[in-house]
Amino acid sequence: MTRREFGWMVTSTAASVGALRGANAQAGGGTLTDVPGIRVGHFTDTRRPTGCTAILFDAPAAAGVDYNGSAPGESQVVLLQPVSPVERIHGIFLTGGGVLALPAAGGALRFMEERKIGFDWGAGSVRIPILVSAVIDDLAVGDARIRPDADAAYAACTAASTGPVATGNVGAGAGATVGKMHRGRGLGGMKGGLGTASLRLGDVVIAALAVVNAAGDILDWRAGRIIAGARRPDGSFADSVEVMRGIVTRTSAAAIQDDALRSTTLVVVATNVALTKTPLTKLAMMANCGGARAIRPYHTTGDGDQLFAVSTGALPRTDVALTVLGSLAADIVAEAIVSGVRAARSVEGWPGLNRS
Repeated sequence: MTRREFGWMVTSTAASVGALRGANAQAGGGTLTDVPGIRVGHFTDTRRPTGCTAILFDAPAAAGVDYNGSAPGESQVVLLQPVSPVERIHGIFLTGGGVLALPAAGGALRFMEERKIGFDWGAGSVRIPILVSAVIDDLAVGDARIRPDADAAYAACTAASTGPVATGNVGAGAGATVGKMHRGRGLGGMKGGLGTASLRLGDVVIAALAVVNAAGDILDWRAGRIIAGARRPDGSFADSVEVMRGIVTRTSAAAIQDDALRSTTLVVVATNVALTKTPLTKLAMMANCGGARAIRPYHTTGDGDQLFAVSTGALPRTDVALTVLGSLAADIVAEAIVSGVRAARSVEGWPGLNRS
């Protein structure tokens, strides 16, 4: 895509709105696999709990990233920068276990190598898969010595399908927690989880998957109220940002618990609209605004938040402006985050919203 074409996509908002307005709009809960060409699989280790999630593409997909968190745990994410010559990737691997679980991605690479997924390396039958990996730190839940390994990643890939994506205490969200930055003040946090949502407007599909492991509170962004987060001993919400007001005037108060690498929300946004890496980078930036609607505070100094934007390229429409796609994607991201928390079940020390 040339610079002129990219500029045209950004500025042609009016035409896109008209095109989508005339479409048969369908919206609901939905899942990431509503985008054709994407498969998702989980491995959940109930001993701790922890787990991992594999997102695989039927064909190499274009991808971009926005990571405004200060402490991301990741591998090969740098390849998604527009300056990298690598234009497409073969999968995304998300895992619990913190940076100690990053080697688990080797199991996903083994799965791909066995199936000859990857770019021809010109060395016999060797093919190189491009697998972007990212982690959350869930080591505060249960026995931290139990972490996803290569076999867990392989199992997640094996389980990948186009069916509806399971949510809540599954996969990379199995050990996720939220609202934990004021636990030193006796304000307990709650269980986070993995959520997903999608939107279909005519032939355009936009979907998101979120692993919600935030330091801050989670808001029902449409109603403007906290649904999970820091809680007082009586179970009422403390509002993490409001607590900060008091911290400023009480210099002897306990420090906030926002250490690097402890909190991370991972999001994957996908669409079937054909986009290349540079537009997808902008899409990721816009979609990340949805995280700020549903998480408060967001992108703290300890967060490792990362948002990946993916295009399967199946729909070669050029009349849908990037501004329109990014605006809609932000809403879907917020919905996916809320979905993950609503589906989360309680584990020891971390109450969840799902009572079933």
